[in-house]
Amino acid sequence: MMLSRWRRFALPATPEEQAAALWSFAYFFTLLAGYYVLRPLRDQMGIAGGVKNLPWLFTATFFTLLVAQPFYGALVARLPRTRFIPIVYHFFAANLALFWLLLTLGIATTLVARIFFVWVSVFNLFAVAVFWSFMADLFTSEQGKRLFGFIGAGGTLGALLGPVITIGLSVPLGPANLLLPAIMFLELAVLCSHRLEHAVGSPSTERTHERRLGGSAFDALPELMRSPYLLGVAAWVSLLSFGATILYFEQANIVSATVHGAGAQTRIFASIDLAVGLLTLATQVCATGRVLGRFGVGVSAAALPAVYVVGFAALALVPTLAVVLVFQVVQRWMNFAIANPARQVFFTVVGRTEKYKAKNLIDVVIYRGSDALYGWVFDSLQAIGLKLGGIALWSLPVVAGWLVLSLALGRTQQRRAAEQMALARGD
Repeated sequence: MMLSRWRRFALPATPEEQAAALWSFAYFFTLLAGYYVLRPLRDQMGIAGGVKNLPWLFTATFFTLLVAQPFYGALVARLPRTRFIPIVYHFFAANLALFWLLLTLGIATTLVARIFFVWVSVFNLFAVAVFWSFMADLFTSEQGKRLFGFIGAGGTLGALLGPVITIGLSVPLGPANLLLPAIMFLELAVLCSHRLEHAVGSPSTERTHERRLGGSAFDALPELMRSPYLLGVAAWVSLLSFGATILYFEQANIVSATVHGAGAQTRIFASIDLAVGLLTLATQVCATGRVLGRFGVGVSAAALPAVYVVGFAALALVPTLAVVLVFQVVQRWMNFAIANPARQVFFTVVGRTEKYKAKNLIDVVIYRGSDALYGWVFDSLQAIGLKLGGIALWSLPVVAGWLVLSLALGRTQQRRAAEQMALARGD
């Protein structure tokens, strides 16, 4: 009886939804386990290449995404979901195999390390954006509020396992060999996506999901420009990038100045990932669905900029290693546990083509383009003489505006969800 109550508490799904929710959980688990094996290695390579080179790496990431986006758009337009999702992940797994070969043979190590930094940044956004497009396509707004916290917990467990693998194996195996478990996790993600398709399949839904979305490779931008709602979501994502990028550069500068040695720096980054994972998992299992259901997606999305308001104020007063690390842990915890599930619910009230095309443009190109822009903003603020505390202070009104936008988007999402329910009932 206790076990049954705990299962219903942790998995707030109807019997019809359980198989889909569990396969979604496993899919996100394998995807993020693979990424978080790679993330500490990426961060260490970014510092090893010189903190001053980070804006260039962020800019290179953005231009890589600009080139990749039309290819992804063409793939989505021409193939049904059951085919283009596996192709994306197989492509990334093949890339990792090539990186492993180059790093193992010691070919152009410095150049490969910089390319790897850019590649991981591209991979993370594409792989996760494809996953959440799939989730927004499968589940309604009401289901998303209940289930996205549980599904996100799968990713959090993967994010916990990844740093453990990196911490435990980076020294005995060497960094290059960490790419092999990452490849394995990506291929398992493909398997989970196949099983998920079968779990939700009925004759009518299978026909819908096998249908191509159509259109052209360049439909995403017109779709975005036609919708004030999607433009608002795009602004929200850009402001998310603003906060994360400014904090990332503050962290990189402080860690570079106070922590010496690649091993020590990699362990700090992996430890941050581990702390974030533990806090996020506890919140997703116990609170995320209830917070979204009680307070709505607007207030839930606004929780993250509220953390940034407090964090940048603290960093402006005390720009130290302890403050920046605590700030980093708390904002990532709040993002993964509350704000990101809320942001994904924003997309449950738009059309299918918008979920795959415009959403990918927002989550990938606009996000990384904002990264590149704000990286140069940080560099420019330093160039005119602002110290780390001054940059944090300058960031405060921007994240305050982000908080207001979150509440406005929440009201619009709630209205759209009500309209969709009324249409479904035939009112």
